[in-house]
Amino acid sequence: MSFFTSKHFEDASRVLRGLLLVATRAAADSSLLRSATKADPGKALQDALSAASRQSSQVAEALQGMARERGMCGAGPTTDGMRQGQHAAQQADEGLAQGLRGALVEGERAQLKQADAVMAERKAEVRRKLRERAVPASPLGRAFGFARLGANLVYGTVSDSVSRYIRGPPAGSQADGDGHASNRYLTEANAERLADALCRMRGAALKLGQMLSIQDENVLPPQLTAALERVRAGADVMPRRQLEKVLVEELGDAWRAKVAVFEDEPLAAASIGQVHGATLHDARRVAMKIQYPGVARSIGSDVDNLLRVISLANVLPKGLYVEAAAKVAKKELALECDYGHEARSQARFRDLINADAGFAGAVNVPDVIWPLCSERVITTEFVPGVHIDKVASMDQGVRDAVGTTLLELSLRELFVWRFMQTDPNWGNFLFDAPSGRLHLIDFGAARDFPKPFVDDYLRMVRACAEQDRDEVILRSKRLGFLTGDESRVMLDAHSEAGFAVGTPFSAEGAYDFSQHGHLTRRVADLGAIMLRHRLTAPPEEAYSLHRKLSGAFLACVKLRACVPCRELFYRVYDRYVFDDPGAEAPASAAAA
Repeated sequence: MSFFTSKHFEDASRVLRGLLLVATRAAADSSLLRSATKADPGKALQDALSAASRQSSQVAEALQGMARERGMCGAGPTTDGMRQGQHAAQQADEGLAQGLRGALVEGERAQLKQADAVMAERKAEVRRKLRERAVPASPLGRAFGFARLGANLVYGTVSDSVSRYIRGPPAGSQADGDGHASNRYLTEANAERLADALCRMRGAALKLGQMLSIQDENVLPPQLTAALERVRAGADVMPRRQLEKVLVEELGDAWRAKVAVFEDEPLAAASIGQVHGATLHDARRVAMKIQYPGVARSIGSDVDNLLRVISLANVLPKGLYVEAAAKVAKKELALECDYGHEARSQARFRDLINADAGFAGAVNVPDVIWPLCSERVITTEFVPGVHIDKVASMDQGVRDAVGTTLLELSLRELFVWRFMQTDPNWGNFLFDAPSGRLHLIDFGAARDFPKPFVDDYLRMVRACAEQDRDEVILRSKRLGFLTGDESRVMLDAHSEAGFAVGTPFSAEGAYDFSQHGHLTRRVADLGAIMLRHRLTAPPEEAYSLHRKLSGAFLACVKLRACVPCRELFYRVYDRYVFDDPGAEAPASAAAA
């Protein structure tokens, strides 16, 4: 009657080894620790890490030994000690079962359920409040933050196994209403632990979590969706002493004299920095985003540490080309930490919007307040509005208008300006209902796209809309999605996925995104096939581009908007000037 299986012990052992690797690698990588080893405190810390290494190995071996002794690893006992251990374990199980059967009467079960409900409500109340916790700034501190996350997940898995044994599995635990298979690691408690750790660590860890949060609710399990909703809503905030230190370093000791009012209570906390309201001496209200200390220099180590633990836990599918994705993630996140780049990108985007008559009165980019900007502080005009996912509760006409604006903006960014804000976090789009304007904020992920890439990509989108298999494959080779040596299975899956994604552009009239869920699931199924058969990583441009385009589609799905996608696409296509027009198929026949 054991509630642990060999898989529990093997996975726990693997995670422990992963945590050990993170800690020891962090120690080796830390120049601060290496220089400190010359002194007694550093020597003591190094000795402690060595002791932790021995203890972790012993625990891993003990876990595997326990599994073998209890006859759960496929090998029978071979010594008297193992037989005694197995007999003792069986006796313990039987005694525990008898005690539980006598103690857990129906009334006690009801009390447990009531206590669970009260605790859940208290936790929800805490989650609704911003918490003030210092950002781990040193490389060693951040590495051990990841180690603690892994340890908490192991503890949560074991704890949940005990709880399931005592109370029985919760109703519907085998699969939820959407058919998601049950996963012993993906419990509500573990999902909450993950969200809590990401909000505490901030930086690259939280940014990757926010990227995951922008997914169709049909794709992610509900436990993870709920946890990532909190991650998307915001991080923990810096203590005031840490905030003051950053502002003094960036704007000088007399920084408060540069504003009439500074609001100590933050308006929001994001992955890279937190936002405070302020009022200038000319009475204008502004938003000041202050970067968390240490996140810029820890981007590379954060990504590496996450990948070490995840890879050793063996949860990543083959064909994901993790190394290529990690390289791109490091580059993009490092750029987002450069607030000078963000300020210049925002000013450039504001000029593009203001020069486009099609967005006059409908879209706005706040002005940059240059005297209050630095490498780690960016200040802009304050703009009102709600995150665009909140528009889902508004009238159909409003939802349609916002969805149409979002998609038209994405098409113009890529195919007209070739300059795109590639972070589709819903908090970066604020809709002001009284004025009907969409305000765009946060341009840290803005980037240019080269003309040859855009030429081929536009042709590939058109081929997907018209279900032209040969053209899809040709453009995919030119862009670098395919090598030319793929199997028929891979080519079929790649083409079918392109056709599914291009469906909104193939439909005449307004496309109803409320009916788009089955296509999202279809793409996910085809994606699983492609992961098994792909021969190369996507081109570097595809990571940020597809994140933005999928985010625009998913926003329209969330809003249940009806959008004239085909009309918007061909309005751009018919006016586009290709560098090699001879390679282009006539657009008129397709648009007819």
